Amino acid sequence: MTHHNCHRSLHLISGAMILALAGTQLFGMSRPLTTQSPSAEVTWTSAARWRHGLKRSPGTLSITEDGVRFKAASGPLLEWSFEEIQTFNLAPRRLKIVSYQNRRWHFHGERGFTFEFLSPMPAGVAEALARRVGKPSENGIPDPNSRVFATLRARHRTRGGGTNGVLRFSPSGIEYITRSGRGARSWRWADIETIARPDPYHFRVSAYREIFSFELKAPMSEALFDRIWNRVYARNLTGLSLKGGTRP
Repeated sequence: MTHHNCHRSLHLISGAMILALAGTQLFGMSRPLTTQSPSAEVTWTSAARWRHGLKRSPGTLSITEDGVRFKAASGPLLEWSFEEIQTFNLAPRRLKIVSYQNRRWHFHGERGFTFEFLSPMPAGVAEALARRVGKPSENGIPDPNSRVFATLRARHRTRGGGTNGVLRFSPSGIEYITRSGRGARSWRWADIETIARPDPYHFRVSAYREIFSFELKAPMSEALFDRIWNRVYARNLTGLSLKGGTRP
């Protein structure tokens, strides 16, 4: 066994022992889904259109500290508190909300609402929305100015060709920035289920709602991968007490 694999095994063994003593089970290497408590206020408004069927209803979309609201110029008022939003898919000028509301009769699943807005949503508002909803989401508006501890140029291949961009590793999560904004992503550490580094030139992020595989243009060091690994897998172990298993 190599020194690196031995180091990784010691992490797993120590983590399993701490969790066992704390009365918590660790299933493989997947992190449990956690919800952070909302702290920052967010307020943003834009002219928007609600897409439903073949129709486009104009109105105003507002995101406030209480939730998301769409006031149509002529039609119903749509609004959700953050806890009533199951998940969302966000691009700079588009937001799809999936609520807990059932779809119409004969249709399976929960109901989704898609909005297109005139003004691109700022990255700070997108980050705050993800934090306030708490549950896993697909955030396509990363913040290129956020503080990072490492960056790597990368390519994300897709069936349609792919994108070139930069992977940014920050205290709050992982971001993938592209020049055009197409295919960009922002994952909080709480949204990431697993990570993988098959070799120094490949890296995979498995979030709760999507999987991105990257080709790296420069090798990812073992030290950097260890730091990311600890953020994803060992963060919930920090501060666990052997006397009762509670956080300080």
